[in-house]
Amino acid sequence: MGRPICFALVGGVAIIMSCVASLVVADARAEPQTVYFASADGRTQLVGYLFAPQTAGRRPAVVMLHGRGGPYSSNVNEGCTLVAKDNSSPCNASSLSKRHAAWGAYWADRGYLALLPDSFGPRNKAHGFGRFSHDDPDRDDVNERTVRPLDAEGALKYLQSRGDVAPGQIFLQGWSNGASTTLNVMYRQASLPSGGFRAAIALYPGCGPRALISQDYRAVSPVTVFLASDDEEVSPAVCHRVLDPAENLGNPIRVVDYAGATHDFDDPGKARRSVEANRTAREDVLRRASGLFAR
Repeated sequence: MGRPICFALVGGVAIIMSCVASLVVADARAEPQTVYFASADGRTQLVGYLFAPQTAGRRPAVVMLHGRGGPYSSNVNEGCTLVAKDNSSPCNASSLSKRHAAWGAYWADRGYLALLPDSFGPRNKAHGFGRFSHDDPDRDDVNERTVRPLDAEGALKYLQSRGDVAPGQIFLQGWSNGASTTLNVMYRQASLPSGGFRAAIALYPGCGPRALISQDYRAVSPVTVFLASDDEEVSPAVCHRVLDPAENLGNPIRVVDYAGATHDFDDPGKARRSVEANRTAREDVLRRASGLFAR
């Protein structure tokens, strides 16, 4: 699957430095392709950003689900509303947040086609939402339980229709609100026939009743959840209360905890990187991530 040499090097320091470097160079890459496809809600045309690898032929793919801040940089998204075909907006492929651009480059460098759907812009909410905005009623029509899972499923169908994607090798990754969406998608998938996402990664999700479809969680495909012990936005303890029983019952769920790390620990910005525990957590996630999807 195009795994880079950095993962073949001997010595933890060399591996970590190489992986971090792959996220630093993201700004120098060409901007991703903008694509349009239908949400599984049957009425919303989504916009997505496609990061393509250099490899030819059919490739594995990853759908990446943004958090409550949306996919765009906070430097430009304040005045953004509608993002749609034939509608000009400062929120576009050139103004994605550093984290999303970096992860798109990370997957492309490893031979994956990475798709970042925008759930907010097509619904006039490209500005995203600020921290601690869980009770904002304006979030109801883009919520992670009933709306955003349909966007992820629409992205899955779109990728399955492409001739350059291996349809049985499509994976899912999400952050925060998008991580809760990821858990909900994999829960929904447990009740469906085969043909869904092959595995998923969820970084610092909310796991309470407002975030998850069910507190009696289950999954049939591998789900790895990364939690931050000092998360200031969501409770890792609640996630353990929901996910640990599912894991103990034999569901293919694994939870990884990072002591001292905070919410958004993988954000490449200076504020998050100034916390040593965040740097450690970020480096470990980068080391693990592609291996979780290469099985």
